Amino acid sequence: MSPANQPRQTKAERTAAAREKARLIREEQQKKARRNKLLLRWGVVVALVAVIAVVALVVTTSMRQNAPIGDTGPRAANMNQYGGITLGKDTAVTPVPASTVNVADVPTASSKPTQGQAANAPGIAASAKGEPVKVVIYVDFICPICKQFEDTYATTLNQDRNDGKITIEYRPLGFLDQQSTTNYSSRAANAAAAVANSYPDKYAAFFAALYAQQPAEGSAGLSDQKLKDIASGLGADISKAVDDKTYRPQVKFDTQLALASGVSGTPTVIVDGKQWGVGDATNTPFDQFLAAAITAKG
Repeated sequence: MSPANQPRQTKAERTAAAREKARLIREEQQKKARRNKLLLRWGVVVALVAVIAVVALVVTTSMRQNAPIGDTGPRAANMNQYGGITLGKDTAVTPVPASTVNVADVPTASSKPTQGQAANAPGIAASAKGEPVKVVIYVDFICPICKQFEDTYATTLNQDRNDGKITIEYRPLGFLDQQSTTNYSSRAANAAAAVANSYPDKYAAFFAALYAQQPAEGSAGLSDQKLKDIASGLGADISKAVDDKTYRPQVKFDTQLALASGVSGTPTVIVDGKQWGVGDATNTPFDQFLAAAITAKG
């Protein structure tokens, strides 16, 4: 039957049909509202779970990074009993067997010398006549003055080292742990020790990379993953030592030894047993101080 021949609905039927249509629309809207409400609730739950996970990760990472460090532990190979790694011509590293440290062995504190006087730090005596001048540098990887020193004098130092005129012994410390929220100074020194232990030929490049990417004082510093990535980019895998904080007792020992030796800041630079200072306008510029020592060595 064609629509034209269909019987015309009565007013009551039309009213009933309109009510039914309105009911179906309301039910569909109610279903949609319930679905949206349920999705919103689940969205809130998921978001809360994500926030909790992030907070837990941050707290766990912070607890792990700031956990107390033991007083005893291994000393990295190629780092001497004073915490130094010695670089010679073409970044050749003076080999040193691995050993152990015990903070209880740190001696009684001594006073800090002034420029040109014999330093109190151990293992800094002048090299023998005819041997390269011995340069010892105490550094902290978040110390901006250390970076300034490297930026200013690294070319001179490296040229003299490659010419066989000097050796450079870097002694990384955790002096400025309080200047980051994650003990970055010690974490970076631990990473450097890991490189020294297993990849000594990469140490000079890793050292330079840490200063090239130095974080600001007061910041969290580079993450452990970033430290691993920097080393990995140089062909060194230090993941286990970073995760396990293998050489943090060594860094603790070396830092306390430096303090006990009268080293009160970084960089502290010693050239053939004589202290050079930074920050005093009366100081002889370091390149002149170094050149004089090289000339005196003959």
